[in-house]
Amino acid sequence: MSTTRHQNARPGLPNDRIVFVEHDIQHSFQHEGAGLPGDREGPFLRLNFVSIYVSDQERSKRFFIEQLGFRLMIDVRFPSGYRWIEVAPPDGTARLALVLPSAGFAEGRVPGRSSLITFMTEDVQAKYREWSERGVKFSSAPHTPEWGGLFCSFEDVDGNPFGLAGFNEVTRAIETRREAEAKHREAERLAAQELEIAKHVQARLLPQRVPATRRLDCAGICVQARAVGGDYYDFLELGADRVAFVVSDIAGKGIAASLLMANLQAALRSQCAWAADHPKQVLALVNRMLFQNTEPHAYATLFYAEYDTQSCRLRYANCGHLPGLLLRNDKIERLQATNTVVGLFEEWECAISETSMRHGDILVLYTDGVTEAAADSGEEFGETRLVDALSENRNLAARPLAEAIVDRVASFGGDQPHDDITVVVARRNA
Repeated sequence: MSTTRHQNARPGLPNDRIVFVEHDIQHSFQHEGAGLPGDREGPFLRLNFVSIYVSDQERSKRFFIEQLGFRLMIDVRFPSGYRWIEVAPPDGTARLALVLPSAGFAEGRVPGRSSLITFMTEDVQAKYREWSERGVKFSSAPHTPEWGGLFCSFEDVDGNPFGLAGFNEVTRAIETRREAEAKHREAERLAAQELEIAKHVQARLLPQRVPATRRLDCAGICVQARAVGGDYYDFLELGADRVAFVVSDIAGKGIAASLLMANLQAALRSQCAWAADHPKQVLALVNRMLFQNTEPHAYATLFYAEYDTQSCRLRYANCGHLPGLLLRNDKIERLQATNTVVGLFEEWECAISETSMRHGDILVLYTDGVTEAAADSGEEFGETRLVDALSENRNLAARPLAEAIVDRVASFGGDQPHDDITVVVARRNA
């Protein structure tokens, strides 16, 4: 039971308000399933309800629900004592309003004298047997009238007349629709199954372990907005205490982005052994492979950072990506873009920048799903909040630090992100 303050749409008295709604059925006399065809023009119009005049609303409600199997759509009472009930057959959107004539509303209407209302079914004989067993009073058995098909008639508890009709064309149309719906459901099931497989496959493409280096603590997290996505991060072990971090954001979302992400990962990992000494050539090769093997509009932003734990040298190429954040003591160094995006242009030159990363320094790479996460107000998380989260949790190890950042983004923008969220943290230990 629930109460509401909606203004009554069919008042028993001019100022009646609903005070009781049975079974938590939402009042608003909503248009259920009232979608418009895409090519339809002009004001919306459809049948809402047909009035059936009854002498006992509760008895009539039980008849339609318990004996005919109808759905209760609305049952409300007003301070005046007036009650409004609507029921509907299992299929379709038209409703029957079970109206109790009273002073000031439907005066002069006589229960049992409503106009004939006819229901359509694919199997008149089956419905006739079912309703007869439930005590429905039929005034005529199923027969074939002059206009063809099958027809029978029955009455409700007040004697209001109803018809039940069926045609072979209707049965065939229903069967055709059922077959189409069954095929659609099966196609959706297979698509969902394939998407789940793709999700697991993509998860395996992300690094399954972090590099085993003595002086570097690394961690990465990717939270996908969909089953599959276009964010990618990786750790490439280059040997001799050298490791590379990669974060990339593929243009687009969904399956197309995930396929491009797999292409990018394969291109990078295939050149891993060569990347340590020739990062410019490797990234140029990755750009060429993406350009040649993808659609003209496909591209990716990419941040490639290579760290030598012996020399503390950090070389990086920021290819149209967000700036990497390097926290030194209480200062932030932003590793800005050095190149344009990869995969969009055939002629592409790579520039490498260099800095250092010493004891206690923390490198954070991320995608725009972090800074562009939006609150309900539309305000974005932004770089400032990211820097604050990094500074406040700077004493944590790499994994809990990455988790703290992702948690901060989730609490700001909600648990269901609108874009993939990827964070990579590398912390220089003693």
